[in-house]
Amino acid sequence: MQTNLLHSSFMARYIFIVFAVLYISFTITLSSCHNDIISDAPEIPLSFSLDTLRFDTVFTEAGSATRSFKIYNELEEAVILNEIMLESNQGFFRLNIDGIPSNAQNDVRIEGKDSIYVFAEVTIDPDLPLSISPFIIEDKVLIKANNSSYKVNLEAWGQNANYFPGRDAAGRVNYVSCDLQEWRWDDPRPYVIYGALIVDSCRLVIPEGQSVYVHGGIAINELGIYNDGLILFLQNASLQTEGTAENPVIFRSDRLEEEFQETPGQWAGIILNAGSDNNMLKHTKIMHSIVGVSLDSTSSLRMEQCEIAYTSGNGIAASHASVYAQNCLFYSNLSSGASLNFGGSYIFNYCTFVNTDNQDNAISMNNLKCTDPLCQGEILVNPLYAEFNNCIIAGNDDDEIGLLDATDGSDPAFFSYSFNNCIVAVNELLDPDAFPNFFDNCNDCINYDTPDSLFIDLDFYDLHLDTMSIAIDKAMPIIPIISDLEGNPRESNLPDIGCYEFQK
Repeated sequence: MQTNLLHSSFMARYIFIVFAVLYISFTITLSSCHNDIISDAPEIPLSFSLDTLRFDTVFTEAGSATRSFKIYNELEEAVILNEIMLESNQGFFRLNIDGIPSNAQNDVRIEGKDSIYVFAEVTIDPDLPLSISPFIIEDKVLIKANNSSYKVNLEAWGQNANYFPGRDAAGRVNYVSCDLQEWRWDDPRPYVIYGALIVDSCRLVIPEGQSVYVHGGIAINELGIYNDGLILFLQNASLQTEGTAENPVIFRSDRLEEEFQETPGQWAGIILNAGSDNNMLKHTKIMHSIVGVSLDSTSSLRMEQCEIAYTSGNGIAASHASVYAQNCLFYSNLSSGASLNFGGSYIFNYCTFVNTDNQDNAISMNNLKCTDPLCQGEILVNPLYAEFNNCIIAGNDDDEIGLLDATDGSDPAFFSYSFNNCIVAVNELLDPDAFPNFFDNCNDCINYDTPDSLFIDLDFYDLHLDTMSIAIDKAMPIIPIISDLEGNPRESNLPDIGCYEFQK
């Protein structure tokens, strides 16, 4: 809920200073009551009125707000706090420590069974760019007393945005339902996911041009310890994005500083739980997550003109699921671009998988599931059907395709795969004890050798085709796909392999 600013920044500062003066006078009056006995215990037990100080105002214009917390001395004797200070010097927060305006103060005394106030003021200008005033502004007040160290978190909201599930939802699992209705995120303000959002009985629709920023971190609660910043769709829920080439839908981290632009693993990712059906992503970018999209048993997803990049795990992680993708790009995934497990049905047309940041395969496929961590017990098997047409599967390694068939080829119906007019990278996969007949299922394919010309600049992830690229004019037409990832037209008779069509 938005809150209009009630006082100007000047008035807020004035009240802040007046209160400090009055508080100093009050504490001087009480100074004669000090107990001269000061604890010298190595561990000083302190308690706090809260562990996180939240400024719940969402500013619609520049302004300030002030909140406070108390530090309690649990001992009968007086204690000396060696230091109270702000952890960083971002400039958003200012402290008043026991009546003294200062962001750092040493040798602060608290009488036995007594307490002191710490006031914090924040100044926000929501009209500043996100790189200066991010969605969620965080800092810490650090307290040291002999060998004991404590902290109080500070949280404020730097932009006028939609915060879901709520501004106090970090570290919690939050359920949202709309009774099988449509929930459109069409507010002109951006959307910020704060915590774990579990969507049930709802069709979430995100229109073109909308950005969804996800705040990550580590959550610790009754469920255990897990990565925060999660969007999960239950069986009766689905996700549909309506991006266009000019105005894509974007899922990304809420950290917009330059040093975070290519940092993977900043939030958990999107999960389509078992049975989640009719999921559709159009012209959508997913970045900075642990896994781009994870699909559980019998869930389904269609992707058109999508990018998944800068993940610390897989771009797509599917288990006995169904995926159709066309004109999609997977790169800078610290595991596989697509990890297809325990069978399922998968079709990829005109997709590019580039794996240069790890030793995993760009694509890995299997038809099995272990029932114990060491895979020494029962092994469950499901049929796999996988089809790759006009795709690039390349990287730094000689093998960028990994295959594992639990039947060892005894039942082809349980491990059916084909590559048509694809650029692949295979070497040891062709060994006699692996898949020596791989190219029987790879029609009109090119086995990529790293010196071959392919992309404009692989090091900087400019994955458009080079003028001498071996992918040009080597694809087969697939009706009705007539454009590429960027909406550029494809040649009708001799299109190019991969998500980008070379523009002649």
